[in-house]
Amino acid sequence: MKPPIHITYIIDGLGMGGAERLMVPILKRLDAGRFAARVCVLQSKGDNPLAADIRALGVPVDDLPIARLRDFGAVGRLRNYLRGHRAGIVHTQLEFSNILGGLAAKTLRLPSLSTVHVLPTDDVRARTRLHQRVEWFALRFFCDRVLAVSEETRRRYIAESGIPARKLTTLYNGIDLSAGRRRESGPARDSVRNEFNLPRAASLLTTVAVLRPPKGIEFMLRAMPAILESRPDAYYLVVGDGTHREALENETRRLGLQERVVFAGLRKDVPRLLAASDIFVLPTLTEALPTVLAEAMAARLPVVASAVGGVPEMIADGENGILVPPAQPEALSRACAALLSDAETRRGMGGRGWQIVQQKFNIETQVRQLENIYVEEMSRHGK
Repeated sequence: MKPPIHITYIIDGLGMGGAERLMVPILKRLDAGRFAARVCVLQSKGDNPLAADIRALGVPVDDLPIARLRDFGAVGRLRNYLRGHRAGIVHTQLEFSNILGGLAAKTLRLPSLSTVHVLPTDDVRARTRLHQRVEWFALRFFCDRVLAVSEETRRRYIAESGIPARKLTTLYNGIDLSAGRRRESGPARDSVRNEFNLPRAASLLTTVAVLRPPKGIEFMLRAMPAILESRPDAYYLVVGDGTHREALENETRRLGLQERVVFAGLRKDVPRLLAASDIFVLPTLTEALPTVLAEAMAARLPVVASAVGGVPEMIADGENGILVPPAQPEALSRACAALLSDAETRRGMGGRGWQIVQQKFNIETQVRQLENIYVEEMSRHGK
């Protein structure tokens, strides 16, 4: 029997962002007979809450603190770490890891992959642009395969980064579609409304996101007054936390929506909250492939989302949701009000969303494809 392939995952942190949350279901499903995984974490993101979940799977998690890119001993420490743990292949995620982990793997002649979870930035700040150029250089020259989470992400990287098209592969993120994730709306509807002191007949619009400016939540807040004109039973549930939360709460007060908007903070019961909702709203300004949309589709929710990045690869306008231009409260209010007034359309869109997520965004399919990529890269390197 062949020994297992030792995969070392290097990631910036294990906070509650999308890239980080995807680690747990992937590691849970890797074929333990063929692969032995461990995770190296370079920074603390909110005390890295997902580290405990990964360790509970029997996967080692090691902290190798690196505070900044200009830590000139960082690559040496990563080299020693990879050698010491007999890494066979390296898979990096997020900026620091893609740069430093990619270089360490290259100098050890280890096969390496990276997953890019975000679109190229349009941010004009010099520091941000510099970091992006350095990361692109690393992906181009140190990394053997770059996994893009959507076709739009792959297209943008080919057009803008200088990474050869042959290195870029699209691999959609998937979610757990086991029976426990399916929507049981009755009990959840009542319990969630009771928890947040909402009327039993409240129509609930929900967003789940890290609260940062690119998520565009302020535009949904500004859409709420118009929604309430036609649907006075509407409430908006914002699930998540982040640096922009205080600004969003201030905007809520400015709009006089304190009684209509609930900030739920970080939650571990997102499937329950989705099951209690009527519409999922993602007013994002930029997005490579928002896994949370797949979670909403698995809950059989119709979606109202910005037509940006990889979102149109998930939401077919008029089929399983409504696409709107980004940063336009009027478009958000029209779409939400129309769906709230048409229960049959909501049910139909929710059902079609469930079909799409089974076909395209199943975690089992993603992990099998990822395992094949690992084997291909090991074979290509003669290992």
